[in-house]
Amino acid sequence: MPGRSLTYRDAGVDRDAAEAVLAALRGRIRATYRDGVLGSGGEFGGLFRLAGPRDPVLVSSIDGVGTKTRIAAVLGRWRGIGMDIVAHGANDVLCHGATPLFMLDYVAASSLDPRATTEVIAGIADACREQGIALVGGETAEMPGLYAPGELDVVGCTVGVVERDRLITGEAIRPGDAIVGLASDGLHTNGYSLARAVLLPRRGRAGAEALRRALAAVPPGLGEPLGDALLRPHRPYARPVLALRERVEIHGIAHVTGGGIAGNLVRILPEGCRARLARGRWPVPPLFSLLQRRGGVADEEMFRTLNMGLGLLLVLAAGGEDAAVAHLEEAGERAWVVGEVAAGVRGVEIAA
Repeated sequence: MPGRSLTYRDAGVDRDAAEAVLAALRGRIRATYRDGVLGSGGEFGGLFRLAGPRDPVLVSSIDGVGTKTRIAAVLGRWRGIGMDIVAHGANDVLCHGATPLFMLDYVAASSLDPRATTEVIAGIADACREQGIALVGGETAEMPGLYAPGELDVVGCTVGVVERDRLITGEAIRPGDAIVGLASDGLHTNGYSLARAVLLPRRGRAGAEALRRALAAVPPGLGEPLGDALLRPHRPYARPVLALRERVEIHGIAHVTGGGIAGNLVRILPEGCRARLARGRWPVPPLFSLLQRRGGVADEEMFRTLNMGLGLLLVLAAGGEDAAVAHLEEAGERAWVVGEVAAGVRGVEIAA
């Protein structure tokens, strides 16, 4: 007698569960739609009509949240992970002066947990709505055997637009320009492999309860549970910086992600320009000091891996820095004049 026929669910892919999650979130996703979105959302591709720009340049970015998801998994706190990927992509396209328009997301696991998936996508939708970004499509995938059990991969692709004659590339940077830094809210979405290695017990030797205890602890000098500090969402900067651009001349913008301050700032410097930053000009949050102290991590490694309290760097025409800081602080940001551009070999110096 023949046995029961094998189904996709038997192989580890539950299509019905994934479809139920998306159906429950459909209203939230549609609430992100802005002028330009076409279609019902059921098309094979997200549709967006450009209207208004005379000579538009589309700026796109794709990135993931990385191993920050492992901390979210231990604590069961997923919404901030969705917010992270929205801010990360919007900040990237902002670096070229672009207004973020729409994004697509990708959420994948060996087996999707409905609650975690719902929370991630809800966080994406909420952040998109707050920042005026349309969530026009995405992919929710189960791939048993490819991802480790309990892992969740979160990726986003963001597209923005800027008039060609207003495109920011860094080519306008000159010696004498000022550098203004905007505060980060923590590690954002980079350096979590280092942070977990230093601050948490090794996963192979510790169960979930030991990890939860470590994340619930309040280390000396931190002032909050370690888990709260590590899960602070990636800060979005697009709205205040785009508003600032109408008031001061911005020559370059660097989003401080993987590669740290020096590795990202150098990307926008033209030949003959050397950025000089002074560490004492901005406060380094206690989480970074804790990580460095416990891990015995050298200064050079800290600055090449982490944002060290600066999530975004603006290079401004000389004379505009004080007004820029004042406008940013009025918009709710914390900002400081952290350095300047000098003539010299292209590179970045960070002095004590």
